[in-house]
Amino acid sequence: MTQQHHWFFRLIPEAATVSYRERGRAVAGALIGILVTGLFGHLFADGNPGLPALIAPMGASAVLLFAVPSSPLAQPWSIMGGNVVSALIGVTVVKLVADPYLASALAVGLAIAAMMALRCLHPPSGAIALTAVLGGPLVHAIGYEFVVWPVAGNSLLLLLLALAFNNLTGRRYPHMPKPTVSEHGTSDPPPAERIGFTRADLDAVLREYDEFLDIDRDDLENIIRRTELRSYQRRSGDTVCAQVMSRDVIAVAPDASLQEALTLLRRHHIKALPVTDDNARVIGIVTQTDLLDKAEWSKGRPVIGFRRRLRLALSGASAPNGTVRDIMTTPVRTVLPQSPVSAAIVTFAEEGLHYLPVINGGNRLVGIISQTDVLVAMLADK
Repeated sequence: MTQQHHWFFRLIPEAATVSYRERGRAVAGALIGILVTGLFGHLFADGNPGLPALIAPMGASAVLLFAVPSSPLAQPWSIMGGNVVSALIGVTVVKLVADPYLASALAVGLAIAAMMALRCLHPPSGAIALTAVLGGPLVHAIGYEFVVWPVAGNSLLLLLLALAFNNLTGRRYPHMPKPTVSEHGTSDPPPAERIGFTRADLDAVLREYDEFLDIDRDDLENIIRRTELRSYQRRSGDTVCAQVMSRDVIAVAPDASLQEALTLLRRHHIKALPVTDDNARVIGIVTQTDLLDKAEWSKGRPVIGFRRRLRLALSGASAPNGTVRDIMTTPVRTVLPQSPVSAAIVTFAEEGLHYLPVINGGNRLVGIISQTDVLVAMLADK
């Protein structure tokens, strides 16, 4: 490859590291979003010949809302605030400045300044401001009505569709970082945040970088921390879960009573019970925390209270009858006997778990591994 070709390919971004399923979801979302927004817009504008049903910048908004919904630029306040503020600025500039080129420059520049100040930066909003200036006599004639429709109307319709589509297809939208696991309700950070860099370190680097990054700050921190854990996993020893797991595991049936589960925990001085079916397949796990948080106590015995019954009913679960099934955590994270202990360490650190059932290829219980077990394995590797 010649140096000239090498220079050319450097201009092409790296391929997106997302699955074809995710790409298909983005395409389907944008297709549905623009189609439905356009159809509703046509119905609304049908009796108002002076109003456009759909404006072009909505296409750019759809790219953000459906292809990169985790971006700070794609959040609800970004699209609604950015589009409406930019439309207001664009219409105002048109009324004050006659020259179209100067008006265009002022509208876009002031829109960016306002969006940054209001924390609602949304790139398509720059096109909204420009549309208010260059949209022609029709847009100029409707004046500030342009802000209400089509700008606010199109934006709201597209946003509602993005909320429904993204959540129905398994995305969290509006995008919010996964809550940090807090086990004890104290000011101590979770274990994964006690090693490596601190939040203050990351904030200092971002201030030095001094550029707008199209990624949520907490998402960036999470990515770096997970990278550190994966790096530890790669560099750690070859010990596997089968070498350190407990093999004589005390399990419980899903139809066992809460009192029976409590008795087993107390008798064996343990804190977790894998829940297995008649074929020893793992279907859940019940812990001391489940008994404390999900059950109520009557005369010293755990029972299913009204709030838990209501929650189970709303989730479509079968009628509660005071059994382990009513409070167990399912699905449950598991590991294989041949899984490296370092993989269990990563899971414990990232998800705040204390116990992982160990299963064979048929999902049958063969052991359990705890945080104490992996600590012993880490010391043995030194």
